Amino acid sequence: MSVYTPLSLKEVQDFAAPYQLEVTDLIPIQGGIQNTNYFVVCDTAQYVLTIFEEMDEQGASELVPVLEHLGQQGLAVPVPLKHSGKSIHILKNKPAQIAPRMMGKHPMPSTVGQVRAIAQAQAQMHVALLDFPLQRAEYRDHRYWRSVAKEIQPTLDMADRTLLSNLLGLYDALSMMYPDRPRGFIHSDLFRDNTLFDGDELKGILDFYELNKDELLFDIAISMNDFCTDYPSVVLNEEKAMAYLEAYSAVRALTEDEKSCLELYLAMAAGRFWMMRLQIAQKNAMEGRTGTDILQKNPVEMRNMLIERMKFVTA
Repeated sequence: MSVYTPLSLKEVQDFAAPYQLEVTDLIPIQGGIQNTNYFVVCDTAQYVLTIFEEMDEQGASELVPVLEHLGQQGLAVPVPLKHSGKSIHILKNKPAQIAPRMMGKHPMPSTVGQVRAIAQAQAQMHVALLDFPLQRAEYRDHRYWRSVAKEIQPTLDMADRTLLSNLLGLYDALSMMYPDRPRGFIHSDLFRDNTLFDGDELKGILDFYELNKDELLFDIAISMNDFCTDYPSVVLNEEKAMAYLEAYSAVRALTEDEKSCLELYLAMAAGRFWMMRLQIAQKNAMEGRTGTDILQKNPVEMRNMLIERMKFVTA
């Protein structure tokens, strides 16, 4: 949610007019890394305007029925507004949408109650989307992340190359030993800063742009790593991790193979986001993206988490 595409108030007023919205103010949002987002202020309500920096119109449109479906299932997700029969329109030659602003705060740090709430909601999402009829142009599954690792590996020093090779080797070994790992649509980016809470009550799940068909266990590992870690330490909080698994399993029971692979997937999830942050840093440098409106998360944080998680993985 960095600001890559600057907008004027007049441009947004013109874009919002067909939605029957009268925009009085525009506030850039910082805190994410891929799309441009603004708070759109109207007299009676606030909304979020998103410009998709990487997706085309078709790719952005694919997410709308998913959000509508999850909203119908009672999950707190931002369902985009529509006009002229569709939700995605073009602004500055890029796909864009307007959705209601969901109110609440990011859990920084998380409480055990918040951990339980997001785990339950994540399991509900997994169940709701298991048979959802959606095909995406590209799936960022393990094959995709292996290709990213191959691109990144030559830029690493010897110690980090070895760390990455060990991680991928363990994944290959354990994934063959424990094949019963269900797949489905996963959020893929369910960090604390993509959720909103009022106390321990979950008020919103945000940023579905990385929605992907992959192993459900990866989604669990991504969220556990963030919700169950008390930063700046990268050590997993055992009480929160147990609460997470209990709440998730009450909705969808993990398979025995998933349980056997969980520690590996916690390491692999950290490894994926280490690769992602390195990849984005390289892209920002190549394209000259700089300034206070560009958020670039620190890859070292995920590298350190990977090293910590690897201590508990055995083949």
